[in-house]
Amino acid sequence: MSTGIRLLNALSSADMAVSGRILKKSNVFRRYLFQPHIPVTVSLNFRNMYERDYRRPGQAPDKRWPWQKMRFDFSKGVEGVKKHFGLLKDEFMERWVGPEGRPLEVHMLEQTRVLWEFRGPEILSEWTVTSDREIGGRSEAYLKLGRNNSTCMLYGSLCSTPPRDGETRYSGYCTMRSKQPLASFDRKKHYDWSNFNTLYLRIRGDGRPWMVNISAETYFSHQRDDMYSYFLYTRGGPYWQDVKIPFSKFFLSSRGRIQDDQHELWLDKVNSLGFTLGDKADGPFQLEIDFIAVCNERAHTEEFAYELYKRNPEV
Repeated sequence: MSTGIRLLNALSSADMAVSGRILKKSNVFRRYLFQPHIPVTVSLNFRNMYERDYRRPGQAPDKRWPWQKMRFDFSKGVEGVKKHFGLLKDEFMERWVGPEGRPLEVHMLEQTRVLWEFRGPEILSEWTVTSDREIGGRSEAYLKLGRNNSTCMLYGSLCSTPPRDGETRYSGYCTMRSKQPLASFDRKKHYDWSNFNTLYLRIRGDGRPWMVNISAETYFSHQRDDMYSYFLYTRGGPYWQDVKIPFSKFFLSSRGRIQDDQHELWLDKVNSLGFTLGDKADGPFQLEIDFIAVCNERAHTEEFAYELYKRNPEV
């Protein structure tokens, strides 16, 4: 009986010691959590906070807060409200007509759809022209309407000399890219080309090779630089050239590097279409575009032109 009592007293003392240590640790944790004690100096990393996009080497970081970059204008705000409510009304009415405002029978039997037809200055506002001047290069690119305002003229001069900033090693590119369509209140929209299988262009170039780029919606943020590309060879001379490129020929690349793991292009969530020149041939260039369309070639039955890998192949 006395042995059992001593054993219980020993266990109770051990429990009290363990509970005391736990209580002591909890008090330390409570003081560390609630008391304003900062053992180390906290420094803000402005590079992570502000410079999410590309910054030219040697350029000072923009340390302004996001609300300091905004420009408030009451008149522009009223115009913006009218614009977005008008777009919302158009979206609501289009749903009663059919997909994208077309009747259902027209949408199902449509063989060719003209996306961009350069017939006025308002169509140029849907495109953005960039070059390596953003990183300190010397290339120049411009966009204007052609003769009789019936075509689009992309011209300029290419220079592959890298900037002297000590970091950039390669340079010499010019790009023309369409802006992503926006719905009411700046919601993202996507082009739906799932009923078509071929990109149809009518162009007139100077013999230089171009790259046609298609950007599609992705699930993850690290895939925002993914691009589907294919080559566009221009003949040169005064004659127009009709080009048809099947969507199955477009290959996946990221930041200019072709990926080993290829995937098909999602034609129902296309964001933009662009043209890039970077053939390292310094000098003037010119590309004239009549229209850009998509069509459905019945004779083309290829789904994807490149080999697809299985990570866990069946035995």
